[in-house]
Amino acid sequence: MSVLNGKVVVITGASSGIGETAARMLASMGAHVVIGARRVERLESLASDIQGAGGSVVIQQLDVTELEQMQAIIGAAKSRFGKVDAIINNAGVMPLSSLEALKIDEWNRMIDVNIRGVLHGIASGLPVMKKQGFGHFINIASIGAYEVTPSAAVYCATKYAVRAITDGLQQETVGLGIRVTLVSPGVTESELAESITDNQAREFMNEYRRNALPATAIARAIVYALEQPVHVDVSELVIKPAM
Repeated sequence: MSVLNGKVVVITGASSGIGETAARMLASMGAHVVIGARRVERLESLASDIQGAGGSVVIQQLDVTELEQMQAIIGAAKSRFGKVDAIINNAGVMPLSSLEALKIDEWNRMIDVNIRGVLHGIASGLPVMKKQGFGHFINIASIGAYEVTPSAAVYCATKYAVRAITDGLQQETVGLGIRVTLVSPGVTESELAESITDNQAREFMNEYRRNALPATAIARAIVYALEQPVHVDVSELVIKPAM
């Protein structure tokens, strides 16, 4: 039996890509997955698949930029299962463009989802985990948290921020029984690039994504961090294509 059997895992941005794949994988290992995203119809379809395979799942509409909605999904998990073992702060957007394109609304959307969303996950989950004396935050960043590429200045800035926030959270939770992991995927198959409205950035990304990891590669990394014994804290994982 998997050590994840019976664990309660909240996943944001679970309607596609890494979030969806992680939900399927964790549920197949016996975890209770509590999944949130804005696209409820996608969540319902995913939940149907998970339940059809014998898994445990709860769905909740979620916009991570709204603190009350983030608190609600954590509350739903706690109410239903009595605890929250892990929160995967996965929701993110990536409408790349050059700075001179001045797509300020898109900049603000990235800041709101990619940074504020993670902070809302922490703000909602940390009091619960401190009270119960255990828990695990997994924050999804990007290789963009380590280097900046053309047209990705703002996106990379948000991921640098996630990296910094995660580092700070790791330091502040030492001795509290709370583990914190940063997972930074390289190019991964997902819908992220579909939000790019800048033609030049879209062409660059199409070429850049020719050698992309499957979402299962990132899901396995998440599972690896979650499966470690309570005295083992996997601080940081960077996953890149091998070729």
